[in-house]
Amino acid sequence: MHIDLFVAIAGLIVGFAVGLTGMGGGALMTPILVLIFGVAPLAAVSSDLVASLVMKPIGAAVHAGRGTVRWNLAGWLAIGSVPAAFLGVVFLKSIGNATRIQQVVSVALGSVLLLAVCALLFKMYLDHRNGTARGVDEKLHIKKLPTLAIGASIGFIVGITSVGSGTLVIILLLFLYPRLRGSQMVGTDLAQAIPMVGSAALAHIVFGDFKLGLTLSILIGSIPGVLIGASVSSYAPTAFLRGTLAAVLLVSGLKLVNVPTVVVGIVLLAALMVLAAAWLYIRSSGRTLREISGETVIDTTPAATGPVHAPEPALSRP
Repeated sequence: MHIDLFVAIAGLIVGFAVGLTGMGGGALMTPILVLIFGVAPLAAVSSDLVASLVMKPIGAAVHAGRGTVRWNLAGWLAIGSVPAAFLGVVFLKSIGNATRIQQVVSVALGSVLLLAVCALLFKMYLDHRNGTARGVDEKLHIKKLPTLAIGASIGFIVGITSVGSGTLVIILLLFLYPRLRGSQMVGTDLAQAIPMVGSAALAHIVFGDFKLGLTLSILIGSIPGVLIGASVSSYAPTAFLRGTLAAVLLVSGLKLVNVPTVVVGIVLLAALMVLAAAWLYIRSSGRTLREISGETVIDTTPAATGPVHAPEPALSRP
C-alpha cells in the first residue's frame, strides 16, 4: 500500500471545493487522477467514490450543526439516487469495455457542465437585472416527481463516472427550488449524497477496481479540506457560492472534454480575476453579497418598525 503525497495535496484542494460548494469530488478528483497521475479510469472512479463516502458525511455534519440541511428534500433525492447509483455500476460492468464507456460519458458530462455554467450565469444576470432574487423559502414545498427524477438520473451518472453527486444536483436544485438558500443547497446535497455515494462505492468495491492506498492518499488531504470548505460555506451568501460554483463547473467541464491543462489554467485564472473584479465592484457600490443574493431579512415586527401613532390634531389658534 503506497501513500502518494501529491495525491494528498490534490485531495486537500478538491476537499475544500467539496465543502465549499457541495461538488467537485468526482468532477475534479477523477480527471486529476486519470490525466495528471495516470491512474486507470475504473480504478480512479472506484477509489474516488470510496473517498467521497468518507468526505461527504464530514461536510454534511458541519452543515447539520449549522441547520443548513433540508432533510425532507434530501430524503426524496436519496429514494431515487440510491438504486440508480448501484444500477449504474452494474450497467458499466455489463458493457465490458469500461475505459471506452468512461471516455464517452466523461466527454458528454463535460459538455453538460459547460452548458450548466452558461445557464447559471444567465440566471444570475436575470436576477440582478430584474430583481427576481428573492428571500429564502422557509416552508419548502417538495416537488416529488421532479426531485425523484433528479435523484435517479444523477445516481446513475455517479455510478458510472463518480461525477455529479454535487456538480449536477446543485444546478438542478437551483432551478427547481430557486428560493432555497445557497448554503442550504450545499448542506442538503452533501446529506443526500451519503447514501447515493455509498451505494455506488459498494458496487465498485464488489465489481470495480478499488485501490486502498489511492483512497487513503485522497482522504489524507481531503478530510481537512472539506472541513475548512464546509465551515466557510455555511456562512457564505448565495451570490458567493454561485460564483464559486460557476468557476468550478467551468474548470471541471473543460477537463472532462479533454481541453489542455494550460488552457484550463488560463481559464481558471481569468475566472478568478472576474470574480475578484465583481466583488470589488459590489463593495465599491456600498452593497453586500447578501443584498445581491436577496437574502437580507426585513424585520416587520412592531418592535422593529415602531408603534403606529395616529396623527396629532393641529392646535387651533386662540
